[in-house]
Amino acid sequence: MKPALSEREGFAAFVLRMRSLGLTDQRLMAAFEATPRMTFVNGNLGNVAYGEGMLPIECGEFMEGLDLQAQLIKTLELEPTHRVLEIGTGTGFTAAVMARLAGRVLSLERYRTLVEIAQQRLQALKIENSFIKHADGRHGLAHDGPFDRIIVWGAFESMPRPFVDLLSSNGVMVAPIGPLDGRQVIARLSKIGSRFERQDMMPVRFLPLLEGVAAAL
Repeated sequence: MKPALSEREGFAAFVLRMRSLGLTDQRLMAAFEATPRMTFVNGNLGNVAYGEGMLPIECGEFMEGLDLQAQLIKTLELEPTHRVLEIGTGTGFTAAVMARLAGRVLSLERYRTLVEIAQQRLQALKIENSFIKHADGRHGLAHDGPFDRIIVWGAFESMPRPFVDLLSSNGVMVAPIGPLDGRQVIARLSKIGSRFERQDMMPVRFLPLLEGVAAAL
């Protein structure tokens, strides 16, 4: 059995992996370092909290691997003035990290259980500019926009054109697009006028965004 990694050791290994990918943004790394990932995973998973693989969480859902989370957040190029919409709160970890980089983060989650747990974690960390809402995120929340950045942790089968109206001028959206039962591609969508300019980044396999909010969980 491998010995348990400390938070410091896990983070150091993560930093080395990011450097090998050319990701050396000090502000981004500081945001991750200030957000203790082990507090966002179940206790028995602490040894792999800083790994590359997905981790199981409540409600039968999964937390994306740390490396992918870092690469996608880097792609957003967050600034302190940005308003961010996140679709798929999960544990609340990425909402917490982005709150250290942006002005305001609104995160939508269909599972009430995940919403409540994420809110507790953000309160414990005294993060006051990130807000978790129990909602269907497939079409965003028009009355809470516009947003400078949007990130989605679930797949769209085709271009998510309704989200153009949620973005501010020159805003950016990052989302997986492709077959819901196969491999998708992470797309960086820049708002140009009333349309998206698309830049494909990397192949991924995400679950589709589900309709509505969970009735029981």
